[in-house]
Amino acid sequence: MSATSRRRSALAAAAVAAALAVTAAACGPAEDESGAQAGPSATAPDGEGGPGIDGLRLPEELPAALKDFDPEKWKNGEWRNWDKDDWLREARDFVNPIIEGLWDPERMKDAEENDRRVDSDADGGGTGGGTGGEGDEGVTDPDPAPRKARPVATPYRENAPAVGKVFMDTPKGPMVCSGTVVEDPRSPGKSNLVATAGHCVHAGSAGGWFRNVVFVPAYNDSALRVSELEQASPTDVAPHGVFWATWAQTTEHWISNGSETGGLGASQDFAVLRVEAEDKSGKSLEETVGTAVPVDFGKPSVASLSSVRAYGYPAAPPFDGLTMHTCTDRPGRLTLSESESTMYRIGCTMTGGSSGGGWFAGEGSGERTLVSVTSIGTIDHTWLAGPRLGEEAEGVLEGVSEKFAGKN
Repeated sequence: MSATSRRRSALAAAAVAAALAVTAAACGPAEDESGAQAGPSATAPDGEGGPGIDGLRLPEELPAALKDFDPEKWKNGEWRNWDKDDWLREARDFVNPIIEGLWDPERMKDAEENDRRVDSDADGGGTGGGTGGEGDEGVTDPDPAPRKARPVATPYRENAPAVGKVFMDTPKGPMVCSGTVVEDPRSPGKSNLVATAGHCVHAGSAGGWFRNVVFVPAYNDSALRVSELEQASPTDVAPHGVFWATWAQTTEHWISNGSETGGLGASQDFAVLRVEAEDKSGKSLEETVGTAVPVDFGKPSVASLSSVRAYGYPAAPPFDGLTMHTCTDRPGRLTLSESESTMYRIGCTMTGGSSGGGWFAGEGSGERTLVSVTSIGTIDHTWLAGPRLGEEAEGVLEGVSEKFAGKN
């Protein structure tokens, strides 16, 4: 395809994006001043930082921006102060003190609640053509047919890749995304790395890093119902325990351009967490869950992918965020604007909460290479799109791996 044809295709896709209601698939929903959906959010429960909060562990080094950091005030609720002048913006300033006991089963359940939806009368559409390969960039294929999200068989530990839920506190309340345990090139067999979406850890151009970020692999492993979860033990809810992010890194493109709506920054909406167990077990995340998946940063062409399978914990209706679901489809291409590179897109009815969930090449149980993560979808829940992971995404994982080399 010529450069002129690609430019026309991208501009046509931009017009489609303007007509579509495209939203980050994080959990929410929370509404901005325009009433657009940002994803499912919930109100923080009363009494946080009081009874039930066992202790606080600080990172080895606190950033200069927190030179006046008071551990007791933080443990007792100071982390809820989101004054815009103090909301950290720089990647080097990510800090996430571990508050033991903060994310108990009840608080995890509350983060999944969703009581609002944004309706859209806009019609989908698509432009472009080509057959994949070198023609992928700048192309938008016709809208995929919706693929119904199906529940994953239990126990998840035996029937899915190393997928779990990512919880975080934001200015709009506790939210939830999905994530996947991925291989650490500098610590084979002992990875502590989790791949997720950039908007699950950082607000993009509108703000900074989120707080109290944790990963819970195989959350609700037996797919217990709400009534059953009320009586469940912590190990039923978090069979492998709770892992706190000691570091998070996302792309500069997401930090500079990321937006709650419209798809800005979505083509590089990728992040990696480095985590450690809240219970100080001494085991790595990979040793604890028994596996980690490799990541393909080669941006496989659409023509080379006969299908991809996406996993996540959708939380917005008709789902409740308690159970893992999956969609399988042959991917197409989506180009939102000339400022955004081309993304993968699949038909899928998963809703908010599935953000950050891994996309895996192929359908077989042996196909466990991560090729993307869920970034955006439409309000009417017909498709999802995720970034094609290239050099910038690889730099994120390499940066986290290098920072903690030899420290597992």
